[in-house]
Amino acid sequence: MTDFTLSLLSVALWAYLAGAAGALAFQRFERLANGFGFGMAAVGGLCGLVSCGAALASGMPAASRSIELFPALIPFVRFVIRPDALGCFFGLIVSLLAVALSVYSLGYARGYFGRRNVGVLAALFNLLLLSITLVFLADHVVFFLIAWELMALSASLLVCFEHEQDESRGGAVLFFVMSHIGTAALILGFLLLFQASGSFAFADFHALGAKLSAGRRDGVFLLFLFGFGIKAGLVPLHIWLPAAHPVAPSNVSALMSGVLIKTGVYGLTRVCFDFLGAPPQWWGVTVLGLGTVSAVLGVLFALMEHDLKRLLAYHSIENIGIILMGLGAALMLLHSGHPMLASLALIAGLYHTLNHACFKALLFLGAGAVLHATHTRNMEEMGGLAKRMRWTTAFFLLGAAAISALPPLNGFVSEWLTYQSLLHGFGSTPSLIRLMFPLSGAMLALTSALAAACFVKAFGITFLAQPRGAHAREAREAPLTMLLGQGLLAATCVVLGLYPGLLLRLFDPLTHQLIGERLSQRLSLAGGLVLSSGSAQGGTVSTLGIVLMLLALLAVPVVLWALFARGTRTRIAPTWDCGLRGLTPHMQYTATGFSKPLRMIFKALFRPRREVQREYDFSPYFATTLRFESHVEEVFQTRVYRPLKWLVLRISRRSRALQAGSIQAYLIYIFLTLLALLLFAL
Repeated sequence: MTDFTLSLLSVALWAYLAGAAGALAFQRFERLANGFGFGMAAVGGLCGLVSCGAALASGMPAASRSIELFPALIPFVRFVIRPDALGCFFGLIVSLLAVALSVYSLGYARGYFGRRNVGVLAALFNLLLLSITLVFLADHVVFFLIAWELMALSASLLVCFEHEQDESRGGAVLFFVMSHIGTAALILGFLLLFQASGSFAFADFHALGAKLSAGRRDGVFLLFLFGFGIKAGLVPLHIWLPAAHPVAPSNVSALMSGVLIKTGVYGLTRVCFDFLGAPPQWWGVTVLGLGTVSAVLGVLFALMEHDLKRLLAYHSIENIGIILMGLGAALMLLHSGHPMLASLALIAGLYHTLNHACFKALLFLGAGAVLHATHTRNMEEMGGLAKRMRWTTAFFLLGAAAISALPPLNGFVSEWLTYQSLLHGFGSTPSLIRLMFPLSGAMLALTSALAAACFVKAFGITFLAQPRGAHAREAREAPLTMLLGQGLLAATCVVLGLYPGLLLRLFDPLTHQLIGERLSQRLSLAGGLVLSSGSAQGGTVSTLGIVLMLLALLAVPVVLWALFARGTRTRIAPTWDCGLRGLTPHMQYTATGFSKPLRMIFKALFRPRREVQREYDFSPYFATTLRFESHVEEVFQTRVYRPLKWLVLRISRRSRALQAGSIQAYLIYIFLTLLALLLFAL
């Protein structure tokens, strides 16, 4: 990085800090706190975007110089950042979302005026942006863990911002507990790396795997997979995600889904490719398998939801699975001695990381606009919003098409690259383990189809047909700043989809740092307008060409009408109502009804329960009221975490006997602990 980009990056960090301090200082003046807090967050995001983008575009070297932010008083603690290629790539993502979400928040936070402390919201929002950025840039274990804990604390406080609701408090507590369980695993992993290197600096961990025994390397990998997997929401460690994301303010939900869970992806990428190197085959098989399971189960559980934000939360699990499919394929191909194909798979995973941040943040912002207008997350109480919220409808539709991997948007490009890496992997791996690649490819195809079905449900039930509730009938379009934030992300989804080849240069420093290959020349053809997998046997696609083809197809009916139907009489008639003399909202599809076929197909997984209540007037044949409820079981919560919770509580109650209240007993405990430590040291 040049001095200018480094200075710009430091300005971004100070802007986040100033935004947090200023929002707290002006909290008595909610309009000033709102404008200053989120305005400084936008400034910080813009500076970080320019800094990280310029550094990647310049082809920065794999090794970057470290910068000490300020001196530490403790000898083994150094507040050092090292903006290398991997850190700058993830810094680019958080900066991009910081700009869009801050603009959106200027209008969104007005809904809290007079009800909540907007200054606290803006301050915590800036602290979360600052801590996430420091997680990506930290070059020292202790500094990384401090930023990691600050991120967990600020996110927990934001989740329970509406703390009077039991759901908010429960989601915040669950997130905080799971985060700290993961942190414990990370600390153990870092201690093993420290034992081998004698240093807490990330720079000294580079290619450290060669100095570790096979057993210790595997142990380090499993510890980091567990710790970072919790933060990423990897199945079966995802239990906190659908509980925390829906109850947070929508701008915070977008930040958590778009960036916070990506800290887990960053950590796994850093450890597996930068620290440990030369992975054994079972690492890649494990990551690819867990990613495949997470993708399929995430979208299946999303299909069962009628809570709009909870549905989007489950789709975060799905997309984390798709990202890990790319990372797992890269590890397997790297083990097989195909660094070029491993670079392709790594680019696929990281490109989807960027894409998911954009379209998922866009969808959460759209859900926030709907919540702002209707005061409910229940899709069964919505409907008809397309006539009342035209811009929000258009932005949400674009985000739904992107997450469904429909061309020519960005989700299609990254999933196409993932398909290509899986196809190449099948032909490049000699053992029977090669069957993992087509199996994962088939599951990815199933995931894409189910995601499209899920968003047909989400968009149709939310925005189309007739309003089902009073708030939906009275809904109004979101404020201008909220629409502007959505528009920025929508435009990004379009650009990333239409011109992927032009952006592949940003991945060259990253793949060179982690794998030692530069792949943009093999992936980009025709000035970035055509995307190729870089092999004669691989596919080639042009998203811009797809657009032109679709426009040509749309022109066909216009031409046919001009030739054969022009001048004919047009008759306008009401929609056929099956003879019922008027359509009502009760005749429409519901979210529950739409997903019933899949609920019955996968009933072994969902274990559906139905409750039907009828009330009769004078005859059992004529019901005056009918109430139908359908419930599905969150299998991991009921079958895994609930028994585990019961076991932990039982052990805790039994252990309570150790708290004798006697100073003599406590002295004996201390003595025995010291004795055990001395024996271990000897």
